Amino acid sequence: MISKTQDNLNLYYEIQGGVNASETLVFLNGLTQSTIAWAFMTPYFKEQYKIVLIDFIFQGQSDKTGNWRDFDQHARDVRGVLDKEKITNAKIIGLSYGSLVAQHFAVLFPELTNKLILISTFANKTPYYDAIELSWWRALETGGYNLMLDIMLPSIFSESYFSHPLIPISVLKEARKDLNQNSEAIFKLMEATKQRKDYRKDLEQISCSTLVIQGEKDLLLPVHLAEQVQAHIKNSRLKIIKGAGHTLNLERFQEVSLEMLSFLNEIK
Repeated sequence: MISKTQDNLNLYYEIQGGVNASETLVFLNGLTQSTIAWAFMTPYFKEQYKIVLIDFIFQGQSDKTGNWRDFDQHARDVRGVLDKEKITNAKIIGLSYGSLVAQHFAVLFPELTNKLILISTFANKTPYYDAIELSWWRALETGGYNLMLDIMLPSIFSESYFSHPLIPISVLKEARKDLNQNSEAIFKLMEATKQRKDYRKDLEQISCSTLVIQGEKDLLLPVHLAEQVQAHIKNSRLKIIKGAGHTLNLERFQEVSLEMLSFLNEIK
């Protein structure tokens, strides 16, 4: 399905699960992911929830034209989907890049945010993060997404995943190459992160119940960054996934899904 953004771009989204369910989950993708990235996790939620999957502008099946947009703009695009579907209350789930959109959504639209789940998340950048981001940027400039993916993989999967992959690395690389050939679109997504200010003080505006989930072995976003997020959201808690890396919707989808279900089913 397509939702028109405020600047008249086509935003792709899907509705799955119980379409008439009283509660809605909104899943927001990582940087170079698309709606298909949640395929291992959505079966855990389909019976109980209406599920909304969204490709941000510059991702997946959404438009890849126009200027880069900041995380407030991405959040407003998500709001447009909810308005179109007449969803007035949702539980927002975001991973990595999508977790930043989720943070901004919860700040901008608290009346629409029932619960918040931030997976592999951060609110402030460090020199270490900046160095990794620069290496990705230079790889994309030099060799396109194929080289960028080679550089990314050791940062987004744990050592144990390389030893025992759910999807073999060679298969994963081929699949991801097919989905992400547009380097300019990835640059525009990355620009939002490059330009994002320290968001820790803004997080203090979030009042809904929040679960932060972080991989113990996340090299891109070490646990102390998630601890900073949790410390600035008053009604929140942090769950560390032992031995796991960054891409938790693939590497530890079952454990993460069960943690999410437990949190979602809690009575406020």
